[in-house]
Amino acid sequence: MITVKRFTFNYFGENTYLIFDETREAVIIDCGCINRQEETALSGAISDNKLIIKRLLSTHYHFDHVVGNGFIFMEYGISPEMHRNERNDNTPSLDMQARAFRIPGTFKDVETKHFIEENEEVRFGNVRLTALLVPGHSPASLAFYSEADKVVFTGDALFYGSIGRTDLWGGNYNTLITSIKEKLLTLPGNTVVYPGHGESTSVGFEKANNPYCG
Repeated sequence: MITVKRFTFNYFGENTYLIFDETREAVIIDCGCINRQEETALSGAISDNKLIIKRLLSTHYHFDHVVGNGFIFMEYGISPEMHRNERNDNTPSLDMQARAFRIPGTFKDVETKHFIEENEEVRFGNVRLTALLVPGHSPASLAFYSEADKVVFTGDALFYGSIGRTDLWGGNYNTLITSIKEKLLTLPGNTVVYPGHGESTSVGFEKANNPYCG
């Protein structure tokens, strides 16, 4: 049985997810903690639940979703994983992204040692997540889907009643709409959608009500 804990971090109200099951093995999706208070909230939940962090997954390489990767690497020795096309020659560094958004401070990129391919299975404990390639918000955004647990983590592709912006590097509106319709709205209607910002929703609700998904 999967347990999902959501934390809302940093200036952008980004959702960081801590996911685990009865084995206490866990993964983090989109680590966005940016200060000591947020780092303590996340590490405290890990400690309180006696979790073993196995993977650090990034749906895409935007500042608000990866700014906490350095903390996880230093604290637990876990490197981030994402699709290789998120880290191409046209991708601004973490520091460049921070400057673009006028965020104070100095930020260092964490090396990605394993790149996740489309349809790759991410395993931890008894949980199996399938990586779905959903580009459009960014060059190669990933969503992580568990058929058994009826959940999908969509990053900034699909939100409650909305979709991700497409005016940043590598974004494309038509590509995003195609990704959503072909990869996300084809999932069972009772699949719970955990987005990168805002409240959770369901595939069925978005298919019926999202104005971008008609």
